[in-house]
Amino acid sequence: MMSDAMSILNNPFKNKGTAFTMDERKKLGLIGTLPPRVKTIEEQEADTYALYESKTSRIEKRHFLMEVFNANRTLFFYLMEKHITEMMPIVYDPVIAEAIEKYNERYLRPQDAVYLSVKHPENIKESLQNVICGRDIRLIVVTDSQGILGIGDWGVDGVDIAVGKLMVYTAAAGVNPSQVLPISIDAGTDNEFLLKDPNYLGERHHRITGQEYFDFIDKFVDTVEELFPKSLLHFEDFGRGTAARILDKYQDKILTFNDDIQGTGIIALAGVLGALNISKEKLADQKFLTFGAGSAGMGIAKMLFDELVRQGMDPAEAKKHFYLVDKQGLLFDDTEGLTPKQKPFTRQRSEFANADELTNLVAVVKTIHPTVMIGTSTQPGTFTEEIVKEMAAHTERPIIFPLSNPTKLAEARAADLLKWTDGRALVATGIPVDDIEYNGVTYNIGQANNALIYPGVGFGAIATEAKHINNAMLAAAAHSLVGLVDPDKPGAAVLPPVKDMAKFSKTVAIAVAQSAIDQGLSSAKDAKEAVEKMTWEAKY
Repeated sequence: MMSDAMSILNNPFKNKGTAFTMDERKKLGLIGTLPPRVKTIEEQEADTYALYESKTSRIEKRHFLMEVFNANRTLFFYLMEKHITEMMPIVYDPVIAEAIEKYNERYLRPQDAVYLSVKHPENIKESLQNVICGRDIRLIVVTDSQGILGIGDWGVDGVDIAVGKLMVYTAAAGVNPSQVLPISIDAGTDNEFLLKDPNYLGERHHRITGQEYFDFIDKFVDTVEELFPKSLLHFEDFGRGTAARILDKYQDKILTFNDDIQGTGIIALAGVLGALNISKEKLADQKFLTFGAGSAGMGIAKMLFDELVRQGMDPAEAKKHFYLVDKQGLLFDDTEGLTPKQKPFTRQRSEFANADELTNLVAVVKTIHPTVMIGTSTQPGTFTEEIVKEMAAHTERPIIFPLSNPTKLAEARAADLLKWTDGRALVATGIPVDDIEYNGVTYNIGQANNALIYPGVGFGAIATEAKHINNAMLAAAAHSLVGLVDPDKPGAAVLPPVKDMAKFSKTVAIAVAQSAIDQGLSSAKDAKEAVEKMTWEAKY
């Protein structure tokens, strides 16, 4: 049986390592269990960062940070706070994709995650209770890993996406790390590589679908609501056929959020609004082309559509501003295999004299002359020089967002977009990009990373114990990011920088909290007070 001293040192929520004072060591029975020198958290951070820098690859850096995370949550987040711009890509996107792909060979411990099997719904409650150990859970990120952007279906290995997402919630918004819970739902996998891998740690069968799957989700949601009635249930990287169905069923019933659908939509809207703030143009005058009409692409289209309607445009007129391009080309109302989310935004063939030719992106851009082009296709290099120059020939400040990630899947490089448009393009990318020098101007490239928005959205809802998250709250989040960048500065970014994430996440949280209060979705009285009261700080 583990001693009380060892229980403390092995509990990442309580462990302070060499920072335990001598008085604390005596009181907690830690005398003799630690080296005699007492260090401050500042000294611990300096030592830890030096070790981090000694690692020669990004995946080794991430592996080291996970060791710190598993040992001492406070030190981990203190370290992240000091180096958030540098470490965000390491603990989350894009390095997390590589971590997921190497999950089986690098598995050490479960990182306080819960692993649930669709084959065993009877174990849901017991599994949750076994992990929480009396903690007051307020935020859950759950994934079944079917649609991890850029790398697809990774079965149980995708649990790292839930762990990483929660890291960002804490680092950016100040969610207490003891109040979060990552969950992996193992429904099987259709990834043949994993099914044949002798080291694969998940259940070795093809994905369970249909009624059995959705019955499991229903029982899971009911159990979460029973055990954690004040929690936000964040769904992450579910498949195209399930994500929207789950969100539609529960978004008006419980406090829930789907980052792939809603988060991507919010950050894209914020980026477009930021771009228009620079170009001094109106949203109502734009033509939107979304390349990639999956969950992310449709979330973006819906969020932009809702904003047009909020600004006073008739819904029927607003829909005429959208063009969806997927693997079939431009999506028409008679295209086979349309999803329910795609159908409201399809076009009629009678609108185009060359409808049968609109089977690729080049043809569509030449025909419709979009002013905004957003890529979530995971098709690398598809925003070609020909396409970009054609677009730029018909609009003064083309807004181009190649959002697919990781880097190898991006639709275009930011430097190329600036070169092909002679510096006129207003660009946001899904990956971090260094400043670009072009014709004597330093261009700051905004990263349309959901991490800029979802921590504040979730935290604002949790802090006010909102009944649910609706479109008005999401719009408030998007608008709160506009104005944080000087639009008149040459080369200005369309979104604020990641380095200021902690600052503007609080701005987003307060905006969301205020919206919840104004709509009567929360009993809280003061948005700022509610957010500040719940904010956790990384200190001993």
